[in-house]
Amino acid sequence: MPRILGVDIPKEKRIEISLTYLYGIGRKLSNKILKEAGISPDKRAKDLNEDEVSHLTNTIQKSGYKVEGDLRREISQNIKRLMDIGSWRGMRHKKGLPVRGQRTRTNARSRKGPKKGGLTVVKKPETRAAAPAAKPKGA
Repeated sequence: MPRILGVDIPKEKRIEISLTYLYGIGRKLSNKILKEAGISPDKRAKDLNEDEVSHLTNTIQKSGYKVEGDLRREISQNIKRLMDIGSWRGMRHKKGLPVRGQRTRTNARSRKGPKKGGLTVVKKPETRAAAPAAKPKGA
C-alpha cells in the first residue's frame, strides 16, 4: 500500500482515484498532478514503483497545493476567526447549527445531532391489590 504525504492510498484502485484519498485533492486536481508527474491515470496504485511514488510526492509538494494537515489547519483557523469576531457564521458554528441558511425547524439532524427526548411520563403501577390499607389508630 503506497504512502503519499503520510496517507496510505488504496492499492487496488487506479492512481487517479487513489490520489483523491488525500484531503484537498479531487479528481480534477488528481489528473493535473498526474499529468505534471508524467504518470498514466489508468495505472493501478500497486503497480507504481518507488521512483514514481517519490516523484508524485515531490510534484504535490512543489506545486504549492495545500493538502492534508496544512489545509485542515487553515480551515480550522478560518472557522476560529469567525467565532472570535462574533460573526453570524461564527455564532452558528459555536452553537452547532447549520451555517449556510438552511432551515432548522425540521431536518438539520446531521448538524444538530440526534433528537433530544421530550418529557417522558412514567405511570406508577397501581398497588391497590398488593397491600391492604392500614387502619387509623383512633378507630
